[in-house]
Amino acid sequence: MLKLILDEDTGIDDAIALTIAARDKDIELLGVTCTYGNVTVDESVRNTLDMLSVLKRDDVKVYRGRDRALSSSSPYSPHEAGRRIHGPKGTGDIVLPKSRQKEEVMDGVEYLKTMMESRSDFTLVTTGPLTNLASVLLEEPQLSSWKGKVVSMIGAFERRGNVNEYAEANSFKDPEAARIVFESDLDITMIGLDVTEKTRLYKRNADEWRESGSEEGRILSSLLSYYIDNTLGGDETYVHDPSAVIYALHSSYFTTIPTPITVVTEGRERGRTIKGRKENARSSVAIEVERDKVEAFLSNIKNYF
Repeated sequence: MLKLILDEDTGIDDAIALTIAARDKDIELLGVTCTYGNVTVDESVRNTLDMLSVLKRDDVKVYRGRDRALSSSSPYSPHEAGRRIHGPKGTGDIVLPKSRQKEEVMDGVEYLKTMMESRSDFTLVTTGPLTNLASVLLEEPQLSSWKGKVVSMIGAFERRGNVNEYAEANSFKDPEAARIVFESDLDITMIGLDVTEKTRLYKRNADEWRESGSEEGRILSSLLSYYIDNTLGGDETYVHDPSAVIYALHSSYFTTIPTPITVVTEGRERGRTIKGRKENARSSVAIEVERDKVEAFLSNIKNYF
């Protein structure tokens, strides 16, 4: 059983990643920490609570993390492109049923710190900017050698970015945080655009989810349909955030190479993930994916409902 903590900026593809983590029989979801990115941190918390309620997983605790990049003096507000891709509140063109649950009083960074200090038997999967994890390392530097595993949907190693020529969105939103995390001694795997843009979710997946007749299937179908229409259009879209959860569960579907990683924090290449110089780094980058296996896994999401 894979023990998992998710750190998310819960928009549409995060909601699909959350569905896998919350419903797969081989995953024990320990908790979710929220951050900004696709949405504000307030919206991320709300969307996470509501989505967990839809998935009948109100038992999973939700923690509010940082609301801005390390170098920012004000809370993050999503750009126009993010609002277009994920919808006005991060849930496409629908409003999720409101959960009766509330976020936990404990701060998300404090929760991560407490969990990392007390145990190393879980995998931390991040699907947004790395501000929460970097904040843990800044507050408790000894945790940079934590023995657990980190899987991050972030970066573009051998491909161009999706914000500009150089940077992927999560690394672009807080390059300083990403650099701190990648230059630490953590066992971290980068699941970047090199693999997430090689797999697809399709309109047929949305149709299958809707045909389940369940509330969660109907909601996820609406979310995916909106996401497809506002990313690639046509009948398909990329598999960004779900790929990180799938890697944590089925790493054999991916080809990774061990390499030190760092992040450019200045100039026109700000946010670019590149090969670093750190010796004995425990980081790796996914460079290839067995597309058919990942897409077959995604097709089976219909069996969760």
